[in-house]
This record gives sequence, structure tokens and C-alpha cells, in this order.
Amino acid sequence: MDRTAVTSSNVASIGYDTDSSTLEIEFNNGTIYQYFDVPDNIFEGLRSSNSIGGYLAANIKGVYRYSRV
Repeated sequence: MDRTAVTSSNVASIGYDTDSSTLEIEFNNGTIYQYFDVPDNIFEGLRSSNSIGGYLAANIKGVYRYSRV
């Protein structure tokens, strides 16, 4: 999955696959997580957020199934 670099103190890059509704997040420490069944609008909100980490914590973590890659 292609990811785009973001400006964040905790997140290095984010990517999204529309076919599978999978969000992929690479953290600055090198770990990669995939979040499943994430709607397009949630990814768009993350991508356009002023605080990637804050949006992730408020709207994605603890809401969607995930796995560490």
C-alpha cells in the first residue's frame, strides 16, 4: 500500500486502500499498523487534520479492528 508522509510528532506516513477500506499507519518508530473497515470519510478527516495523532486517538484507535504488520 502506498503511504504519504505526514507532519506529525508520532506518525511518519498514512495510506488508505479504498477497495478494502484499510487504513495503514507508519509510526515514527517504524511500526506499521493496519486498521480495517475504516470509512473513506474517516481517512479524509485524518489526512486533513491539523493533528494527525490527535485525530487518530480520538477517531480511530479503539474503534476499528487493527493488526500490527
